[in-house]
Amino acid sequence: MKTVNILICGVGGQGVLLAGDIIAETAIAAGFDAKKSEVHGMAQRGGSVVSHVRYGDRVNSPLIREGEADVILSFEEMETARYLSFLKPGGAVIINRQQVMPMTVATGQAQYPADIVDRIRAQVPNTALCDGPALSAQAGSAKTINVVLVGALARQLGIPGETWIATISSRVPPKTVEMNRKAFELGYDD
Repeated sequence: MKTVNILICGVGGQGVLLAGDIIAETAIAAGFDAKKSEVHGMAQRGGSVVSHVRYGDRVNSPLIREGEADVILSFEEMETARYLSFLKPGGAVIINRQQVMPMTVATGQAQYPADIVDRIRAQVPNTALCDGPALSAQAGSAKTINVVLVGALARQLGIPGETWIATISSRVPPKTVEMNRKAFELGYDD
């Protein structure tokens, strides 16, 4: 199997790193070699967070080069645009319908682009939107947005759902397993 490259992006506190862990661990559980890397400089202050996940028969490096991501899984609309150069021609984008205002927007020094999703869709025909906030509320907690988005991604990867559920169950607090299972299923079915 060729290597699958997934770039996950968002802002601090959205669960990007846990999502990357779940994806990599699920790939390993499915019998693949997997590597993961992350960048989370100012993540604690709402800054940009990115995780690279690569899996296949044999993976030598955890980093995805620009123009080589098969999928960008974005937790925040504007972060999608920031990392779009990593997407390969014909790649797919999954965008969480959520806007987290950067400090420059919150202080009135800049404006959040109103048409950001439309501009991305014009560049990437294979763009899917996921209403993470609504689906996570349906699952029982806003903290499950990351698992909702993993579910939306999982539908495209061909790894059995029970493998995903087993990994998620091992990674979340025991009292939240059922809520996260529901979040995954809602994202998968969306």
